[in-house]
Amino acid sequence: MKTRSSARGEHRRVGNVALLALMLCSVVALSLIRGRFAPIVTSAGDAIKSEDAAAAVRKAAVNIDTGDGADEAAAEAAAEEKDKEEAQPKPAAAAAKPVCYETSRRSDTCEAAGDVRVMGSSQTVYVDTLDREWKTKPYCRKHDNFALSHVKEWTLKPLPSGAASRCTVNSSATAFVLSTGGFTGNPFHDYTDVLIPAFITAHPFGGEVQFLVSSYKSWWVNRYIQIFQQMSRHEVVDIDADDEVRCYPNVVVGPTFHRELGVDASKTPSGYSTADFRKMLRDAFGLERATATPSGDRWDIRRRPRLLIISRRPSRGRAFMNERAMADMAASLGFDVRIGEPDTSTDTSKFARLVNSCDVMVGVHGAGLTNMVFLPAGAVVVQVVPYGRLEWLARNTFAEPSAGMEVHYLEYAVQLDETTLSEQYPSDHPVLRDPMAIHKQGWNALKTTYLDKQNVRPHLGRLKNTFLQALKMLPHGRDD
Repeated sequence: MKTRSSARGEHRRVGNVALLALMLCSVVALSLIRGRFAPIVTSAGDAIKSEDAAAAVRKAAVNIDTGDGADEAAAEAAAEEKDKEEAQPKPAAAAAKPVCYETSRRSDTCEAAGDVRVMGSSQTVYVDTLDREWKTKPYCRKHDNFALSHVKEWTLKPLPSGAASRCTVNSSATAFVLSTGGFTGNPFHDYTDVLIPAFITAHPFGGEVQFLVSSYKSWWVNRYIQIFQQMSRHEVVDIDADDEVRCYPNVVVGPTFHRELGVDASKTPSGYSTADFRKMLRDAFGLERATATPSGDRWDIRRRPRLLIISRRPSRGRAFMNERAMADMAASLGFDVRIGEPDTSTDTSKFARLVNSCDVMVGVHGAGLTNMVFLPAGAVVVQVVPYGRLEWLARNTFAEPSAGMEVHYLEYAVQLDETTLSEQYPSDHPVLRDPMAIHKQGWNALKTTYLDKQNVRPHLGRLKNTFLQALKMLPHGRDD
């Protein structure tokens, strides 16, 4: 037989159950209404309000199940703590990286994994994990329309079910598509646009990458084949002329550019840098000197610092018109002088060894100064800047990259009385008096006037001071 108090308690619990049922129905109904009329993505405020309502229902449930007393208070406190934990903001899921994306102001790169099938004759890559088509030109001058006019476009497409050609060549390496179109043939562009970006992209694969070269030039690839062999354990493929269906687990289309003649270590996966690229070059060409350190034998001729003059023919512009006198002056300072004129027919390995044997390299602004990549660390490069307010060009191309190469940099600016332009134009001509007026006419006018038509005759007294400054930077000068 129930007592009156127990009966009242029973009625209270029944009433509470009914109240809870009513509240749950209200919440469900509200959810249905919102699901019918509200947008799929709600605001942060709506999410918080919904969480508050759910918390209130949970608290009511706790009260009904446990009754009054200390246990009820403890359970409610636990529920509040749980609510606080659930209310903590969760880190947003990282957005999936697109297949093709901008890797720098100069380069776009595409990456995909899965069943990868490369059909080079049509410049097409099929990948089973793609859900749309992507197009790119794998060369690091994406805003230069003239350069890109010599680069073939590649397309990445979803792999059609049952319609794709069967694999004729299988590889476990990563496929890497890049182009040797554009401005290749000019050493500066060879390294800045292709070779260094290829190193940046290929290095993380530890040799397990295969170069598929579009716009293939056999003479160009042969010129740098030792470099490609350092970066990859696989043959280099002339992919445009390839009739195979090459299958890989991964593909990269387009190299990554960082800066002129350099690698930005802060952007690489393991912190590799320009110094690592230069070490790779030493391994590729068998270069002996990592640093500009003199021989330990005081009677060894190699204790004398060696100076290399980069020569150019006058017909090409930017030639030294007093080259022999420059060499004699440098020799009088104690330099062992060499003169070299690299061109497209030059044996790259031999010239790399010559440059690596030198402690100072001097040349007029131009592609020949790119050979600074072979200088030992601690050497000095002297850039002779032609007349015509070209300091900005000199800075971007060779001055700034020298730091990453651990090479000292000196600059010699040609004055009006040292340029052959003063023999071609009257003294009041804008070419001589107002170079910026020529700059405003565009790159072609600037290049034709100040780069193609100008030769230089440095003043030997001024140049001597520069060479002495270079000598002081070398261990040879400090020791002797």
